[in-house]
Amino acid sequence: MLFRVDPASAVPLGDQIAGCVRGALADGSAVPGERLPAARELADSLGVNVHTVLRGYQRLREEGLIELRRGRGAVIVPGAAVQDRARLVGRVRDVLAEARGLGLTEDEILDLVRTALTG
Repeated sequence: MLFRVDPASAVPLGDQIAGCVRGALADGSAVPGERLPAARELADSLGVNVHTVLRGYQRLREEGLIELRRGRGAVIVPGAAVQDRARLVGRVRDVLAEARGLGLTEDEILDLVRTALTG
């Protein structure tokens, strides 16, 4: 799996790291059950702080894409649905970025989502 970050980007580095994993899951280059690089190793290879990597990994855990296990590290959750979930999370993030770019507030975005869910 290839990790790339752009320090000049407005996107936080931890989110860029999470995005790399999401993208790899979505395109099939990462598979369920695969172990991610140790946070310290990845931080060293990218030239970032280990806490930055851990923030990215924590984001992926919150999204239900990886498990963090003491002694085993970060592992992509088992099951084929994780790839579909990664694609969905990526699309949701794209929609949110577009909505924020249009100047919508969080409440306006949530109202749009609620309307779509009920309509």
